[in-house]
Amino acid sequence: MDSYRDEVVGLLRELVSFQSMKAEPADGQPFGEEVHKVYACMLAKAEREEFETFDADGYGGHIEWAGAITDERGEIIAAADETLGILVHLDVVPPGSDWTYDPWDGEVAEGRVYGRGTADNKGAAAAVYYAMKALKESGYVPAKNVRLILGLDEETGWSGLDKYFEQAPFPDFGFAPDADFPVVNGEKGMILCEIARKFESGRAAGLCLRSISGGNAPNMVPDRCRAILVYEEEQEAKGVKSKKNKAGKVKTGVKDADMREKSFSLVREAVLRFREKTNARIVCKGVGNALEIAAQGVSAHGAVPENGLNAISVMMDFLRDLPLANEDALEFVGFYHKRIGYETDGKGLGIAMSDKISGSLTVNTGMIDLGREAAILTVNIRYPVSKSEDDVYDALRTVLDENGLGVVKLPGSMDPLYYAPDDPFIKLLMEVYRENTGDERSTPITMGGASYARSMPGAVAFGMRFPGEEETMHKKDEYIRIDSLIKAAHIYADTIFRLTRPD
Repeated sequence: MDSYRDEVVGLLRELVSFQSMKAEPADGQPFGEEVHKVYACMLAKAEREEFETFDADGYGGHIEWAGAITDERGEIIAAADETLGILVHLDVVPPGSDWTYDPWDGEVAEGRVYGRGTADNKGAAAAVYYAMKALKESGYVPAKNVRLILGLDEETGWSGLDKYFEQAPFPDFGFAPDADFPVVNGEKGMILCEIARKFESGRAAGLCLRSISGGNAPNMVPDRCRAILVYEEEQEAKGVKSKKNKAGKVKTGVKDADMREKSFSLVREAVLRFREKTNARIVCKGVGNALEIAAQGVSAHGAVPENGLNAISVMMDFLRDLPLANEDALEFVGFYHKRIGYETDGKGLGIAMSDKISGSLTVNTGMIDLGREAAILTVNIRYPVSKSEDDVYDALRTVLDENGLGVVKLPGSMDPLYYAPDDPFIKLLMEVYRENTGDERSTPITMGGASYARSMPGAVAFGMRFPGEEETMHKKDEYIRIDSLIKAAHIYADTIFRLTRPD
């Protein structure tokens, strides 16, 4: 395994170079060109190195090392009839902004590989692949098939894996190296939904909030949010046809122009005061006849929103004190500030809950789209393993009904996953981890993240982040330590051996 150190890093850097975010589908490329390219890269490498491959029409596939049953002399007498499945994904979330390193370069610095997907989940794909290769080239013959399953839309809905499993049977058991060591025995339930309010037709006169946009994905803490403010003239608000000059432009009276400038000056002063008071990164600038406000936060994984700073929350905190003339938008901003704000535990929404096994519910407001007709929040909720989806929705609807909002369930919601710490499979993975690290203190953990382990029976999340290491998934300057990458590959090689050797 150690002799493959440079090759593992090389493969990871190659995988990172593909901007494998879900995009518009094309013929044979259901998740877009870049996702298909990184997928084709992995399959081609495996075929060159004499692994078996399978492709489910571009929706996903696998790399397989066929196992065999041997007699007491080591002679092969039959093909293996059980399969170990290891589930990784090659798609990534958008990089966000303000990276120190190019997110698609895979730059090596300070003993690390930087780039989007290094920690989530291309590093794991490289580590497991070379764990399989090292075992195979050592002459070991597994008594079970070893199948590296390549998912292509883990970050955006899992439809690809559903299509894959329509054509390929479920493995008998397995793991997903897309979380933490030592082993994850519980994953919280997940809800994806939209919280929305329709606005009444018609325009108000004065300083108006025309739009808000922010966020890249429901499972990312948004690091950017943008609002557009305009000054609506009285005559336009009453439906009076505006006069135009010879160039076809609307004439603006001296009074209207003066009121607009006064309103915009008020906003600029408010930005300065807010920045001084909160140290928030927020700026404003003129854009034509409008004023643009831009707020910056800190990105983090949506499963741990407390590790980031939500730019939407920063924006709503600022907007709530402005004298906005469009009442629907003002009320929505007020609802957000009162019921969500900077909270990540759902208390204001009436859904705070917890259990001893998996801890507290979390809420991430991942995206916002506010316009003239409606406001929509895309929300990611992770709830305790002992609770149900109905528990959350019943409490949430009560608060939303009181405030004139509705909720729509989105595809991608998932039930909780839980195995007892003394489950034989959990105990075996703990043994392998401890033997390879000497860590006798760490115990099985539960998490808010949703791994591919939920996609098949008999699977759990196992690695790759080691205890005490920084969480960089979905953040800017995502990276993985090369020493940790190779150590994880050792653990996976040992795990494959332990799980596939003859009984």
